[in-house]
Order: sequence, then C-alpha cells, then structure tokens
Amino acid sequence: MKSPYRDDFRIRAFRFGGDAHTVAVVGAMRGDEIQQQYICSRIVAELQGIEERGGLNSGCGVLVIPSCNPFSMNVSRRFWTMDGTDINRMFPGYNKGETTQRIADAIFTILQDYEYGIQLASFYMPGDFVPHVRMLRTCYEDTDGARLFGLPFVTLRRPLPFDTTLLNYNWQIWGTKAYSLYAGQTNYVEDATSAQTIDAILRFLSKKGVINHRVRSAGYESVMLDEEKLTNITAARAGIFFRIARAGDDVRRGDVLARILHPFDGSVLEEVLSPVDGTVFFAHNKPLALQHGIIFRII
Repeated sequence: MKSPYRDDFRIRAFRFGGDAHTVAVVGAMRGDEIQQQYICSRIVAELQGIEERGGLNSGCGVLVIPSCNPFSMNVSRRFWTMDGTDINRMFPGYNKGETTQRIADAIFTILQDYEYGIQLASFYMPGDFVPHVRMLRTCYEDTDGARLFGLPFVTLRRPLPFDTTLLNYNWQIWGTKAYSLYAGQTNYVEDATSAQTIDAILRFLSKKGVINHRVRSAGYESVMLDEEKLTNITAARAGIFFRIARAGDDVRRGDVLARILHPFDGSVLEEVLSPVDGTVFFAHNKPLALQHGIIFRII
C-alpha cells in the first residue's frame, strides 16, 4: 500500500520448495511481537540451508511471513499505528474495508489454501508462558498434528464470539489445519524458549515429510489441556509486582508465588499464595500488578 509517511507498506514473504501449498508460517502480527519475528527469521535461515543441502522435499512448498505489521514495530506500537486496531482481529478481512481489514484480506488470500498453518502468536495479557500449542475448538482442530511439535503442552479453548475474527479460527474454518505457537514471552529473543520453538517447527516439518532434517531433541510427549480447567490467580491489591515463581516452576499449595508491594513505602500489601499443587503455566511479567488482574495461571 502507498503511504504518506516514510516508505510504502509492504509485507515480505519467503518461499521454499515447490509450488505446492503445504505449510505457511506467520510471525509478528503486532508491533511488539519481536520474538515471533525473530523465530521466523531463524526459520528462514534454517530453511535456506536445508534447501541448499537438498533436504527439502520438492513436492512440498513452505511460505514464511516474518512480519505482517512492520509499520507498528518501527514506532513501537502493539496495534496499527493510525487507529489502534488489531490485524489479528480482522480475519478473513475485507478488501474494501478499513486499513487493517484490507491487510488481513491480502494476507488471507495468500494463506487460505495451505494444508497446514503455523502462527507465532502472543497473548493479550503480558507475561511468560510455558511454550505450548494453542488451538480453538472448531470441530476442525487437528490435535494429533499439534502433538508433532513436541512442545510440553497442547491447549484447547472454546472460542468466544470475538475469536471468530482470528487467523487461527478462519484458517480452520476454510480447511487449513492451524496451530498457534506461544513461545514463552514477546519482547526477548535470545532465550531458551526461542530455540525450543524453532526446534518445534522444524520437528513438525520433519515429521510431516516436508524436510529431511535432524532436530536436536525428540521433544516432549505433549500433554493435552482444556484451558477452562486452568487455575487463575488474581491480584487482590494493586502495587509493585515482585515475582518469585516463574513459568514452568512446580509449586505446592501455600507456596509464595509473588508479593504485591506498596509503591510508596515498600510494605507488603499481599503475599500471593498458590491455592493448588501444580505447574505455573503463565506468569505476569510487568513491574506493576492491577487489582483483580490475572497474574498466574496454574496447571
């Protein structure tokens, strides 16, 4: 699209293999999804090397889109810079609509007939996750395929009405086996979770016969989870968030997960205790906690 500011708006993609529409990988949809773009850039580099070595099945085709929203990333905005709308809430798009609807339409026109779709996504709440595959229950979800990534968990969630505008949902409705990968956090790149997610994508491509490549580890036997059965822990008080437990930690009932501190005198307003035995699935990672906001989710 033409732009009155700086350069024109372009979405750049990388194609590997033959003309078949086998697997599409989509990275940053929002301007703060730096880790998601980084992982896609690493996938591009890995596939370039694999293809040069003759390790990519010529009967398969792979498309990688590292970023769908470079404008917002350039100015450090999570959503579209002009009106604050979310491209990932605009699918399947509308080519005569608002700007983000037209962007979603252009993306989905390219993506909709791929056999498999992988999205590097981020959660609406800031925090760290145990790396996992997330799927919406549409009656078309491919749980067997989700296990091939070898990540610790595969979660399923009943879609709410506003979820019908997500890329994952529309991919599934239009016949693509779609998987959303959550890589731990958003604003960090050189982290173990990035390497784990890169290995997971290459593992999936290998097990599907798209590439001939040996991944460094066999991965996990993924555990299936219903998100409605996760235990949510909210902050009773607002204040400075001093976190003790982290994503992936095993905790016992009564363990101190965090402390909410008074912002002026440093006194402890609340000790956040685990109500159950389990594993920390999600942990808030911002320095402030809001009253009644979710700060931990426990398996």
